[in-house]
Order: sequence, then structure tokens, then C-alpha cells
Amino acid sequence: MVNDTKDFVDAAPAAYRDTFARLLGFLRPYKLSLTVSMVLAAASQAASIALIVITGTVINDAIKPHDTGKLELYIVLILVIGLVKAVCMVGRRFISGRQALGVEYDMRNSLYAHLQRLSFGFYDRHQTGQLMSRATIDLQTVRFFLGYGTIFFFQHVTTLVGVTVVMFVYDWQLALLGLAITPILVGLAYRYSHISHPVLRDVQQKMADVATVAEENIVGVHVVKSFAQEQAEQAKFEVRSQSVFRQSVLANRQRAFYVPLISFIPLLAQAGVLLYGGYQVIHGQMAIGDFIAFNLLLSMLVMPLRMLGMWIGQAQRATASGERIFQVMDEPEEVTDAPDAVDLPAGDGVVRFENVSFAYVPGRLVLEEIDLPIDAGRTVALIGHTGSGKTTLASLVPRFYDVLEGRVTIDGADVRDVKLASLRSQIGVISQDPFLFSAAVRENIGFGVTAATDAQVEQAARLAQAHEFIAKLPDGYDTVIGERGITLSGGQRQRIAIARALIVDPRILILDDATASVDATTEAHIRLGLREVMKGRTTIIIAHRLSTIALADELVVLEAGRLAARGTHEELIETSPVYREIYEHGLLEHELVEQVEAAAS
Repeated sequence: MVNDTKDFVDAAPAAYRDTFARLLGFLRPYKLSLTVSMVLAAASQAASIALIVITGTVINDAIKPHDTGKLELYIVLILVIGLVKAVCMVGRRFISGRQALGVEYDMRNSLYAHLQRLSFGFYDRHQTGQLMSRATIDLQTVRFFLGYGTIFFFQHVTTLVGVTVVMFVYDWQLALLGLAITPILVGLAYRYSHISHPVLRDVQQKMADVATVAEENIVGVHVVKSFAQEQAEQAKFEVRSQSVFRQSVLANRQRAFYVPLISFIPLLAQAGVLLYGGYQVIHGQMAIGDFIAFNLLLSMLVMPLRMLGMWIGQAQRATASGERIFQVMDEPEEVTDAPDAVDLPAGDGVVRFENVSFAYVPGRLVLEEIDLPIDAGRTVALIGHTGSGKTTLASLVPRFYDVLEGRVTIDGADVRDVKLASLRSQIGVISQDPFLFSAAVRENIGFGVTAATDAQVEQAARLAQAHEFIAKLPDGYDTVIGERGITLSGGQRQRIAIARALIVDPRILILDDATASVDATTEAHIRLGLREVMKGRTTIIIAHRLSTIALADELVVLEAGRLAARGTHEELIETSPVYREIYEHGLLEHELVEQVEAAAS
């Protein structure tokens, strides 16, 4: 896996407002619930304002003149309005909570679906921990803001507008005094927004770095412990954590300065209102009930103004997370169906490499001008030194990557003109290091066939010489194996992977050193099964063992990305120095193993 953290960080981010607007686009399917939530939030705040107004009226019209009849009437009215407010709050919380979960569900599914469509090249460049961070931490941050932040923001705006109007009705001079601090708050909020966004984005990135180290250590725990590198890996983790800590402290320092300052400014307005309003009451220019109501309204106004900084910070954090999510979602699908793609035509599995060149990195060819026809039903073994391009060449057949020049055809159809699902359903790939899911053996074998029958699963297992050991597992084919098949031996995992490839009944088989993880006895059994299933199928074998090479009808020698030789063993041993070296090395290795085994016995 290439460490390409920097690729994400240095990519030119979308403009803040564009990213924010794009995030809001995820609320589009929830316009009705969003509207209802906003109406309920507005009604709840209107009820709060009404309660304050009634409180002032009670003082002026009931308590001061000692009118118990009016007092009882107002108390009943307050209880009714309070009940309405409670119902509105319950409804708003229920709807907005469901909406938040819906937004998270949609975003997670969109991100996962896009990750599924991205090509092998994308995963070659990016770390798993970075991707998982975007799918978890960043997604939660966005979900919280879109689900709750927008509603609270609207509620605060509604409160500001409603309270301001009522304050002007009471006394326009006091209202102007109370609102005098608004421009200062707006300026502070804008400044906080401007400086906090890049810091919060960097915090999210560094948290992803921590997740990457943690993920690698959990997956590679056997390697870490085998080499007694727990302390070294702990130190590496602490370095990344320290980086998050320092950046988080910077973000917290900004928040510690701006949020209290934004909270303090409204108190100046409150002090001014108390001074001037108290003067009016003392001189009989304002009723005591109106003065109390006005101050309660001002207190109600202070809360949204104080919360302004927090919600701006939440918006900044959500937008920073949104940028990181969109960096993944905007990744182009390098290998995808052409607009006019068709199903793979019927055929026997004729494969043609026509003047094929390929490079993982521009300017560094891995394959160069490969012309290689493979007839239907033939078994071809790709031979070559490490790095000669064997696996790369085979990976072009199922179109894991697209060629740089030339073309690859199957039964006359260019693989780029064929639908990927149709193409890959006809190709069985068995890799050197097979991945198994943490599921039942039956599910792993039948992975490529929808609703595979028990008979199909067992037949594939028998062909792969896996039925015997599967039957001895605690629950047979229903035994759940550990993550990545960790509870099975290497040979057992390999045989299940072979069965998984065989069950789709492919016309083309690709065996990438598929018997490298098994012992000689098991390999002999597997080869018997492979001889049977390879009949009538075009098979490409990537192998180093002489016993596996013996399965091939023809050998193809690659050297430094070029086709060096092609022919039978007898022909190549005479004409190809590269093959002769590989073969002789294999013989020596085989003889050495036999000598060691003989000495041990």
C-alpha cells in the first residue's frame, strides 16, 4: 500500500461555501421533515416568547392590581402554552433525530458505493486507515451538523428575529441598546470562522493518521509481536497522537478565546438595558412588568448569540469533514463500463494480448509491447524473475487495470468494451494470498454465485480438494471462520479460495502462485483437482514451483516487462537462457529440500 496521505491533504480543496452547499444537498430528500422540524422549532420559540409576554402582563394586570381572577386565567393560559411548547419540542427532537440518522445512512451508503466502484489503482495509492477515518469520524461529524445543527441554527435565527420584533414593540430605544453589540458579535464570529476552518481540517486529517497506524497494527499484530516491536509501534502511535494533541490544543485555544468572548459581549448589552430600563422604571416611564418581560426577552436573545460561536465551530468542523469525504467521493472511476458496453460474447476463452504496454506510474513501464495469443482451452504458465510483470499481465485480463497502449481481447471482444460484471463473471482468479471473509465456509465458497446450492458448494470444494478438511470442522460447511480466515491454515485458506473461483464455472482461470502456501502432499491433491477443472478452460498460471509449471501446455517467459521466450519446456531449456536459469534454480531448490527432508528423517 502506497502511503499517500499527502495526496489527500495537498489536493486543492473546494471553496468553503461550495462544500457547505454540497453538504446541504444531502438534506434534499428530507425537505418535508426538515420543514416540519423548522415549523415545530419556530412554534416552540414563539411559545417561549408568548410565555415571557404573558409573564409581564400578569405582573401589570393581575399581581399589581391584586386581581386573582385574571391571575388564575393567565396561569391556565401559561400551562396551555407550556404544553404546546413541550409537544413541539418532543416532535422536533424526534423528527430531527430521525433525519440525522437518515442523512448519515445516505452518506455512508453513497461513500461505500463509490468505494466499491473505485479501481485497484485507487487502493494501491491510499491507506485503509485514511479511508476508514472518512467513513466513520468525518461522517459522524457531518451527520451531527446536518441532522441537528441546521435545525438549531434555524431555531436561533427565528428566536433572534422574533425576540427583536417584540423588543421593538416594548421600547425601540431599549431594543436598539440591546442590539448594539450585534455587529461586534458578527465580526467576531466571522473572524473565528476564518481562522478555525484550516485548523479543524488539519485535526481531522491527523486523526485519520492515528486511525491508519492503529488499523495497520491491529491487522499486522502477528508481525509486530513476532519481531517484538510493540514498543516501537507504540512510539509511532504516540508520535501521531501527539500531533493530533498539538493541533487539537491549537483549535481548543482558539475556541477558548473566541467562544467566551462571544458569550461575554451580550452581557454588556444586558448591563446597558438594566441601567437604562431601570432608570425608566424609577421615573415612571416604563411599567415594571414590561421591564421584567423586556429583560427576560433580552436573556432569551443572549442565548442564541452566545451559541453562535459554537454552531459556527460545528459548521466549520462539518465542512472540514465534508471536504475530506468529498475528496474520496470525487475520485474518478479509472476502470468503468463504457457508455456502450456490452456483455462478453459467448466463446471458448480465446485471450489475446495485442501490443500491450502498461505502467502503474506514468513514465515507468511495467509491461512493454506484449504480443501474446492464448488459444481456447490452453494452459499457459507465465515464468520470470520477480518484478518481470507476470502478475500485472494476468491482472489485465479481468481488467483490474486498463492498458496504456494496445488492447486485451477475450473471444474477439476488447475487455474495455465489455461490461465489467459480465467480464469478471467469466474469469476465476485465485491469488497467492487469498482473502476470506469472517463468515461461514459455505458463504465464502459461494461468494461469486447468488444463492449457490449446497450441491454446488460441495462440488467446488471437492474439486479443490477441500471437502475432506471442511467436513472435519466443528460445524462443517456452516463453520464460521475468523477474520481473513485466520482460524484456518494457509493451505486450507488456499483450497477454499480455489473452490470459490471454481463455483462460478469460469471460461478462464488465473492462478497466481495458487499453490505456494500448501505442502507438497496437498499440492499434489490440488493439482489433480486442477487438471480436471482446467479441461476445456483457458488457464493462465503464474508459478515458481516446477510441479505447478508442469500443469501448463506452454510456457511464456517474461523478462523486465517484455516477452522473452515462448514454447514447451524442452524447447525453452535449449533456447532461453532466462528460462534455463529459472529452471536450474528450481531444480537446485527442489533437490535441497529433498536433502533436508532426508536428513531430518
